[in-house]
Amino acid sequence: MSRYAIGLGSNLGDRLAHLSDALQAIERSLGPADVSSLYETEPVGGPEQDPFLNAVAIVDTELSPHQVLDVLQDIERSQGRERSVHWGPRTLDLDVVAGPRVETVRLTVPHPRAAEREFVLRPLAEVWPDAIVGAELTASQALPKLDRQGVRRVASDWRLPIRD
Repeated sequence: MSRYAIGLGSNLGDRLAHLSDALQAIERSLGPADVSSLYETEPVGGPEQDPFLNAVAIVDTELSPHQVLDVLQDIERSQGRERSVHWGPRTLDLDVVAGPRVETVRLTVPHPRAAEREFVLRPLAEVWPDAIVGAELTASQALPKLDRQGVRRVASDWRLPIRD
């Protein structure tokens, strides 16, 4: 059994519904999740766009990192994710941000920029403070090293009721 931290983000349409639906799909596919608070985040890089809602879900599963990535990409596609603009607006963005170390063409874990981004570290430190996000650097160690990046908590309990 391996533990994974999955970053969730959305800045198009009904952001909360996208994240809630994604969380339900993650739990159907990977098992129960511990979930961080919900944060609103100013976009980092890319074109001008609306703010994101972000959270982190922690799951324990027997699946390999690449199988987890496949599940996440299937969930993104099912919610209309299009990859036309690099770092552009999106209905849903799901990333493996921490877990078993992997470095392949398709996937790098921990996420290569996790230790640089408050929108990843703040929710991650909340639910898995000892997650490795860099060269033996944990989320709780990396977070205080960052300057504030426009991330603010908007809800501690944000799960929407299950929709059929």
